[in-house]
Amino acid sequence: MALINRNFRTGLLTVIAAFMLAIMPLPDWAVKFRPDWVTLVMIYWAMTIPDRIGVISAWLAGLMLDVSYGTLLGQQAAGLVIVIYVIHMQHQRLRAASLIQQAIVIFFLLLIKQLLVLWVDGILGRAPDIWYYFMPTITSTLLWPWLYLILRDLHRKFGRIPAYS
Repeated sequence: MALINRNFRTGLLTVIAAFMLAIMPLPDWAVKFRPDWVTLVMIYWAMTIPDRIGVISAWLAGLMLDVSYGTLLGQQAAGLVIVIYVIHMQHQRLRAASLIQQAIVIFFLLLIKQLLVLWVDGILGRAPDIWYYFMPTITSTLLWPWLYLILRDLHRKFGRIPAYS
């Protein structure tokens, strides 16, 4: 039971940190390049502890993203649910893959999420600058190996109970 609580605490703190990074004010030129922090952290936890992080937690995190960004309620949530569902179905294969291979898969999943958000924006009549619209996907993909290593080390240090206890 303590293992579940420690994993939950570590995961919750990293998701809160991802939300803080997602809403942190940035200069106008840097906003277009902001990585999709919450999705990346949710992907890590869905790969690591798939029995605890699934579609429902992705939906809740996506709704919180919608509220944070001021987008249509369910827009980010639907994209995040699709991404986490695919990760959940393929988590064993992704864990066995190298970080570069994981980054490639994550690039396409984030691209699908961005296309879904773009589609909804198009339906609503919002016309984003298409040249910069997919930059978060690229920056997120480039950050994935480092974020994976940081979260893995945090999980090993704080999430698990040592063998001697």
